[in-house]
Amino acid sequence: MTTPTNPPRQLRLIIETDDFDEAVHFYRDVLGMPEQPAFATEGDDRVSILHAGTATIELASPAHVRAIDAIEGVPESQQPTLRIALEVDDTESAVASVAEHGTATLAPATRTPFQTINARVQGPAGWQVTFFQELETVQDRSARDGFTTDDRRPR
Repeated sequence: MTTPTNPPRQLRLIIETDDFDEAVHFYRDVLGMPEQPAFATEGDDRVSILHAGTATIELASPAHVRAIDAIEGVPESQQPTLRIALEVDDTESAVASVAEHGTATLAPATRTPFQTINARVQGPAGWQVTFFQELETVQDRSARDGFTTDDRRPR
């Protein structure tokens, strides 16, 4: 594998929402994601760029997504094709915090086989948000069976 000479420096996920105020309130005020200055013109042209810490892209096959949904206990009728996953220090506290603001819990805090505690809530604009709390470092997980990169995974 070759190393790109100009890899991306930031991941920005754009969520189009009809209820801009609700979405900003949820991500900025409820989840506490800091807002940075962003350019928009006037009137209905609104944008909010919120810092989410480290960003990764998780590519998952349909079988893996179904496995995660089953582990988290999300019913088939509520499984989206896109969702946001946010690492938090304490999954149960994150769920309790958003529940205070009327956010529906889709799946309660559950310890996963990938050494996280996951829970899923219904965010605004149709997006689901998974909170996950890491229980081990990447180095610790790398020593466990089943943890490897895709190019080294047996087929």
